[in-house]
Amino acid sequence: MGSPRRPTYASPGRRQPAAPAEPDVISASKSAPEADTKSSSGRKKAKSADRKRPAEKAPASGDNVLVFPEPPGKRRKRNILVALCTVLALVCALLAVAIFSPALAVGTVTVSGTRLVTTEQVQAALEPLKGKPLPQISDEEVGRLLAPLVQIKSVSTQARPPSGLLVQVVERVPVALVKQGEQYQLVDVDGVVLAVTADPASVALPVIDGGAGTIGKDLFQATAAVLGALPLDVLSKLSNASAQSVDAVELKLVDGQTIIWGNAGEKELKAKVLAALLKVPVDPKNPVRVYDVSAPRHPVTR
Repeated sequence: MGSPRRPTYASPGRRQPAAPAEPDVISASKSAPEADTKSSSGRKKAKSADRKRPAEKAPASGDNVLVFPEPPGKRRKRNILVALCTVLALVCALLAVAIFSPALAVGTVTVSGTRLVTTEQVQAALEPLKGKPLPQISDEEVGRLLAPLVQIKSVSTQARPPSGLLVQVVERVPVALVKQGEQYQLVDVDGVVLAVTADPASVALPVIDGGAGTIGKDLFQATAAVLGALPLDVLSKLSNASAQSVDAVELKLVDGQTIIWGNAGEKELKAKVLAALLKVPVDPKNPVRVYDVSAPRHPVTR
C-alpha cells in the first residue's frame, strides 16, 4: 500500500524556511501555589521595610525585655536636687510669712541712749513705723525719720518679736559753748548746734571766744577738735578756749591757768599728758600758771 503522506515539491528558486529546531533538553519545574508565593513576597517586603524603618519603642509587655537598673550616682543626685528644691521652697515660704505677716507688726518702740533729746521726741518721730512688719524696718529708714533731731548722730535697731522695736541712739557730744547775742549755743566738734542756754554756768563746758562766725571756720574747727579730744573731767575744768591761728590754740582753766596746746596734731597724746599734769599735787609756794603741751613728749610747766 502506498504511503498516505503526500510529497512536497520545492519550487525552483524558492527556499523553504527551516523547521524550528527541537530543543535538545526538556526542563520541567513545579510552580508553587499562588498563596505561598504571595506570602514569601510579603515576608521579603516586610524584612526590607524593617531594615528601613527606625527603631520603635519597647515591645509589648508580653515580650521579654532586659531592663538595666539606674546608676546609683544619678539616682542620688536626683534625690539631692529634689530635697534642695523642697527646702528652698519652705525657706521662701517662711521668709514671705515673716516679711509680710501682720503678726510681726511694730506695736511698741523702746528708746535708749538719750540725754540731749527725750524719749518722747524719738518715739514721736518714729510713729510712722507703727503697724509695719519688723523685718521690713532698717537702720537707714529709722535714721531718716530721726534726721530732724540734730542731736542724734547715729542709730541702731533691734527687733524684739512679736511687736517690739528697740532703738539705740548715739548722740553728738557737746564740747563747747558759743556766744551768740545774749544766748550761748551748745556745739559739738562739727559745730552743730545741739542746744541753747542763757546761763553758761549751768553747763560745765568752755566758751569758744568769738564763735564760729567771728574767728573763722578753720580756727573754730581747730579749737573744737582740741576740745573734742579732751576727757570729760578735763573739759569740765576749762573756762574758755581761743585760737590766734590753727597752730596756736590756747585753753583757760577755771582756776586761771593757761594751757598752750599748739596745733591739733597728736591731740590724743596731748590730752593724756595734760590729764597727767593736772593730777600732780599743787605746790602753794610754786603754783603752776602755764601748762605747755605743744610738744607732748617734752611738756613744760611754769
